Amino acid sequence: MNKVINNIGILAGIDEEKKERICGKAMDQMHCINNAWLWVKDGRIAGYGPMESLKNLSPEVLNDAEIIDAEGGAVLPSFCDSHTHLVYAGSREQEFVDKIHGLSYAEIARRGGGILNSADRLHEMTEQQLFEQAMERVNEIIHKGTGAVEIKSGYGLNTADELKMLRVIRRIKETAPMKVVSTFLGAHAVARGMSQSAYVRQVIDEMMPAVAAEQLADYVDVFCDEGFFTPEETSAILEAGMKYGMRGKIHGQELAPSGGVEVAVKHHALSVDHLESMTDEDIQMLKQADTMPTGLPGTSFFLNMPFAPARKMIDEGLAVALASDYNPGSTPSGDMKFVVSLACIKMHLTPYEALNATTLNTACAMGVSQEYGSITVGKVANFYITKPIPSLDFIPYAYTTPIIQRVFLKGEEIL
Repeated sequence: MNKVINNIGILAGIDEEKKERICGKAMDQMHCINNAWLWVKDGRIAGYGPMESLKNLSPEVLNDAEIIDAEGGAVLPSFCDSHTHLVYAGSREQEFVDKIHGLSYAEIARRGGGILNSADRLHEMTEQQLFEQAMERVNEIIHKGTGAVEIKSGYGLNTADELKMLRVIRRIKETAPMKVVSTFLGAHAVARGMSQSAYVRQVIDEMMPAVAAEQLADYVDVFCDEGFFTPEETSAILEAGMKYGMRGKIHGQELAPSGGVEVAVKHHALSVDHLESMTDEDIQMLKQADTMPTGLPGTSFFLNMPFAPARKMIDEGLAVALASDYNPGSTPSGDMKFVVSLACIKMHLTPYEALNATTLNTACAMGVSQEYGSITVGKVANFYITKPIPSLDFIPYAYTTPIIQRVFLKGEEIL
């Protein structure tokens, strides 16, 4: 059905050039129309303009359309969240207390916590229980403004449980109104009782063929970092993934300068994520690549660790994406509005830069920017309407204020 949203205070995130990503200085620009309207047809954006031009829409369109009054609120493209682990079993608040007592992420992992803790819990849960828990989180992030999300496996650490996770993600794809892409992250940690080399062989020789046989994953990811998987192991897994049509995405440079960026660039990975420990050499390598650097400021906030140098990357002309890293251990939050605020407060991005990093650029980091991430004629009509706000700067400034009034995915209101 046609919809016309009128009396929009600020229509933001307009992209008439159908860009794949926004780089460098251009990230601090955003095409907006004040006092605007937006036309949605068959779930896609069909037109927009200033209110005085609404009369130019044909009478047939206006007579057939549902008229929605934005009441002076802003309309923005839905957030796209290109890095989450939101299918997991239960919470890990005891580790939160351990961190308060001074234990590091690495120390907790060595004591059997962290990813291995989540893997133990997930093993005991049924697919239905996992699905029900995950859908609660999916509905939460939808109502916080996210319209496209990437979800990783990685808490299985054996073939049966990795498949269980990926089947849950497939059910979310089929059930949720938002766009969902799936990533196989068997190489998230080494399973208990296995040598690292044996586990890597299991990921390549057993897990990956089983994942591919059921067509359960769009991408393959590896935790390439100190204490996890080496660049050589990461290369082997990414090469195997490409044989099955799974392009790489990398966890890299979170804990140390460990070669993650170099591997990502070498294998034309779609994105390299975390980057809290990235070097100036990494930035130069990324300038020659199509790999999207992706910061996860929620992780830095929650673990009290350095933030990825997003300011420096943008100043060097790179595109930067930002995602939530929603997971039970290091970032138990999928609130992308808070990610925008952290980007401004802690990474020194401008509000426009932060909004571009969490919409079009992070859509690019999950391979969907042709369809999502901006207000563009022909794109899927994923957007939200805010309460009336004085400017877009208010979004990161009012960092705990709930501003979203109404959410639309594929042109339909999500109640």
